[in-house]
Amino acid sequence: MRHRVSQKKLSRDTNARKALLKNLATSLVLHEKIVTTTTKAKAVRPFVEKLVTVAKEDTIINRRYLSTKLDKDAAVRKILELVGPTFKERPGGYTRIIKASPRAGDRADMSIIEFVDNVSETAAKRKLEEKKPKKISKKELTKVQTEQKKTTTKSKTSRIKSISKKAAAEGKKK
Repeated sequence: MRHRVSQKKLSRDTNARKALLKNLATSLVLHEKIVTTTTKAKAVRPFVEKLVTVAKEDTIINRRYLSTKLDKDAAVRKILELVGPTFKERPGGYTRIIKASPRAGDRADMSIIEFVDNVSETAAKRKLEEKKPKKISKKELTKVQTEQKKTTTKSKTSRIKSISKKAAAEGKKK
């Protein structure tokens, strides 16, 4: 009995297995949903969840780490700009595995692995919220306008005073 075995070998050597996980994770980030065998989905799930946890904070160190774990720069950009901020408040469990019908050719158990929240929708909502100007009530608008008038009159009077002081100082020097 092999104790403390943490992952399946997926009938591949180490380098092929790492490449497979890297490709599956990249596809999942780019397409947000992939159909694969159940065993591969269970193997890629912890790999992707760790990447999303790292992507919650956009730093240069995290960006470099993610670029080693994902194949494409577009995937790194997407996970840092969309996926990470979407799950910022969530402590874990970013993906779900849904059983699908067996594959037609060899009857292999198939599954769909996807993100729990729809990343595209939340990103689109966030962009719309940023673009919408905040509605200000008439009372708030009049307050802001009166404050602006006060500051402009104060700045004008302070400019006039400073100019007159400079002129007086120059007159005394002569």
